[in-house]
Formats: sequence, C-alpha cells, structure tokens
Amino acid sequence: MDHHAILTRALNARVREVLPDPTPLTRATMLSERIGHEVRLKREDLTPIFSFKLRGAYNRIAQLDDREKARGVIAASAGNHAQGVAYSARRLGIDARVVMPRTTPQIKIDAVRRLGAQVMLVGDDYSEAEAACASVIAETGMTRIPGYDDVDVVAGQATIALEILRQAPDDLRSIFVPIGGGGLAGGVAAVIKAVRPEVSVFGVEPEDSDAMTQSIRAGRRVALDRVGIFAEGVAVRIVGETTFELCRNYLDGCITVSVDEICASIRDVFEDTRAILEPAGALAVAGLKRLAASGRVPSGSVVAVASGANVDFERLSLIAARTTSAKDRHGPPACEIET
Repeated sequence: MDHHAILTRALNARVREVLPDPTPLTRATMLSERIGHEVRLKREDLTPIFSFKLRGAYNRIAQLDDREKARGVIAASAGNHAQGVAYSARRLGIDARVVMPRTTPQIKIDAVRRLGAQVMLVGDDYSEAEAACASVIAETGMTRIPGYDDVDVVAGQATIALEILRQAPDDLRSIFVPIGGGGLAGGVAAVIKAVRPEVSVFGVEPEDSDAMTQSIRAGRRVALDRVGIFAEGVAVRIVGETTFELCRNYLDGCITVSVDEICASIRDVFEDTRAILEPAGALAVAGLKRLAASGRVPSGSVVAVASGANVDFERLSLIAARTTSAKDRHGPPACEIET
C-alpha cells in the first residue's frame, strides 16, 4: 500500500469519535536549548489510556461489521494496545479478551481489567502471547484486532501525523517516532511523505529489540531470536508485513538506543513537562538526542512522539538510577539506515 492510500485512510479514520481534540504539541524548552533545535513533544501520553494505541484500536474496531462485533474481539498485546482494545470495546459495547505476556507491567494489566476486558497472561514476550491469541481465535471464532499489521490500525496511528502537520511550526523538518511492530512509524512516515516530503521521519528502536532496523538492512523481515523487555511496549521479534514495507519505503532512517539513553530521556521529558514516560514512550527523544550528538538532525523544528506513560511506579527507582550513568552522555548513532 502506498503513502497516498494511507493518507486517504487516515483522513477518513474514525479517531475523532474517541479523541475529539488533538493531543498537545508541547515545547521542550530545556531539551531545545541543550541540542540546539526547537523541539516539541507530541503528547500521546495524554490520551484516555495514556498511549497512542487508542487511535488504531478504535479505528479498527469501529469499522467491524455486526457479525464480527457479536463474536467479541481479542488481541495480543504487551499492554498499551490491550488498553486501546479494552477501552474501545467498552465504548462500543463489545466483549473483549486480551492475551498479554507475563512480563507486562502490572499497571497495564490492572488498567485492562478495569476497562472490562478479560485478561490472559501467557509467555514472556509479545510473540508468545500472539501465538496463544491465535489458539484462542481458532477455538472461539473471536475477531482479532492486530496491534500493528493492519491497514486500519496503521491509518488510526497515522492521524498523529495529520495533527502534527496542523500544529507544528512552518519550519518543521524532522519527526522522531518509536518503532515496535512498525504501525506508528509506518503510518506517520507514509502520511508525512504524501504531504510534506521534505520533512524527515526517523524511527527509533532499543538496541536489544531492533527488528525493523535489521529487517531494513537485510531487505526482508528478520525474526529476532530474543528481545529485551526493558521497553516492553516495543519488544517485538518480527515486524509486520505491511508495516515493514511502509517503513522501508518511507522512513528516512532508523536509530537504535541503549537502555541508559532511554532512561536519560525519561528524565529529560520529566524535567521539561513533569510527565513520566514509560521506556517505550521515551524512545523518540532518545533517538533525537543520539542523532543530534552527531550533528545530523536536519535544520528546523523537530517533533518527537511521546508515545506512552504506562510505567509501574516501582520501576521508577531503577530508571532514576540508570539516568546517572547516562547523564549528558552522547555518541554517534548506533545504527542509522538511509532508506
């Protein structure tokens, strides 16, 4: 699917039914001063589920036919997609079940249960949960809501790009987006290239969960043997077919970052906004800092997508401790791929 088709679907997405107002685009004053670019944060941590995942989940579920709705919906998720599915299903009066890895932070599990969905805890990462989800579908006939590899899900996430284009200064020249399965990055990159091709879009992954980086390098989807779970929201062993093609065709590059850099970026966002992002939610900022250290951020304003804030309170001490070792440490991008 090309970028114009994604743009059309994003323009017709039903996201406004659940997010009637755009999420804010907040200037990061101190971060801007430190890296020498005007930086704004797209505050997806301020949706009703504290994550961008509500957009794609709602757009997909809202377009189901009556028979699909009657069967109930099911999804595999490391947490935020699960909340998007549960929230959307409750809003639309549909039964929902979610399969989550046992390593999912408790705050995400509790949130899904509060939203009325049935929770199954299976395996240690997303791929194992996905396999269990497929088994349940075979037994029950429930309607699967993919976390990323679905054009309606991608179109829902791509509405973020439409909002950024309306909110950002005229000199916008680069956008940084986290990558897990690739739905957000692929959707944003496709819309931006259809409307403002001069704006660069960079995807950011953890060093220990870099399935998209390796796949783009290889020219095919690469399945990782294992993934790190510090940033569990993007811990995906293999990216989607649709999202791989979108990212390969429309991203300007991929950047990988370390756990310490992610923690330092959580601190950076807190200092500017007093918001506490989850590790996956701070990836875009970490990638921006990586590229800025090498002087390769395009001139002009920058947007980094703050994608989520569902972090267990008990993890904050570990995050705070690791910011000390990463404080003000910069280096060249660990991996950047021109596409």
